[in-house]
Amino acid sequence: MRQVLREIKLLLKHPIYILSMVVLPLVVTVFFTSLMEEGQPEDMPIGVVDLDNTSATRKLTRMLDSFQASRVVAHYASMDEARHAMQKNEIYAFILFPKNMTRDMTSMRRPKMSFYYSNTSLTVGSLIFKDMKTVSTLASAAIGQATLQAKGMTAEQTRAFLQPIALDVHSVGNPAVNYNIFLSNMLAPAVLILFIFLVTIYSIATEMKFGTYLEWIEASDGNFNRALYTKVLTQSVIWFIVYACMMGYMYGALSFPAPGGYWKLLLLGALTILASQGFAIFIFGLIASPRMAMSVGALLGVLSFSMVGSAFPIMAMDPPMHTLAWIFPLRHYYIIYQLCVFNTYPLSHVIPHIIALLGFMLISLTVTHRMEREFKTFEYLP
Repeated sequence: MRQVLREIKLLLKHPIYILSMVVLPLVVTVFFTSLMEEGQPEDMPIGVVDLDNTSATRKLTRMLDSFQASRVVAHYASMDEARHAMQKNEIYAFILFPKNMTRDMTSMRRPKMSFYYSNTSLTVGSLIFKDMKTVSTLASAAIGQATLQAKGMTAEQTRAFLQPIALDVHSVGNPAVNYNIFLSNMLAPAVLILFIFLVTIYSIATEMKFGTYLEWIEASDGNFNRALYTKVLTQSVIWFIVYACMMGYMYGALSFPAPGGYWKLLLLGALTILASQGFAIFIFGLIASPRMAMSVGALLGVLSFSMVGSAFPIMAMDPPMHTLAWIFPLRHYYIIYQLCVFNTYPLSHVIPHIIALLGFMLISLTVTHRMEREFKTFEYLP
């Protein structure tokens, strides 16, 4: 109990703990969810180069402007002007209607409608490409429909010819294709895990740096393991409360879907928090250098954003990356969340990932003896 009171006093005494453990995770959660409040990007600026300037091309321009993701903000006299505007980030894309396009279409000469888009941002590029592709397809279908009807085909025959297969698309779990749901439920835990790495290593390193080792151990009756895990578990309670607040905001106030049940979400959070702390202890014990351990913890925390597999799938990476992904607790959090919380599978489907998180939690036991030895012999050099 004396050790717990000491740790609570340390947390309250140093504002960096309150800032890193409570304020910043909550602020980041609100920031990310507010950033994508609309669900997906809307009204992204695009340009039009209309060298034909007919009622048909103007109709296509209005159609493109009516799409949710695209907004026509400028008309350019030449392709060079539009290209320079895109290079200066004034527009994300532009579509080119060639001269005599309408005449060539009605004469069945297959004119070339070109569109250019920036794929620097994968999301923006994909959405704009879809809109411009749709416009070009609709333009071709409109001309085909007029031609077939002129040959005496009925409307039903025309539809069957132009679209022999009708697609019935269902986006399971996220029918609105809401990027907030898709990304924020990974970004917020990723930031939390990054802070867990840093705070866990920092809180242990300060005992070494400021020479409070004897006081720390004395509060636990000379037992290093008890002192270490009392410090970490005291922080675990705060981390879990913060995690519960984050999830309450996203899945309660913002109504993010969690068909698998909130109890699985909370259980997953508790397991991930303990796994991240255990991994952070292992990093510190393995390196036994405050500066280097903080750097490695920050590096692994930042790499988690890429290795989680939500933005770019792990199976599409090189084979060595498949194995490397297993050393990141966030990867296992994502798989369990995706299968059990988002898709309602039972926990039996993710036993390997649960074992991995338990392994992260217990791996710290392999370095505690070395840590104790390092604490006794360490001399801080500013």
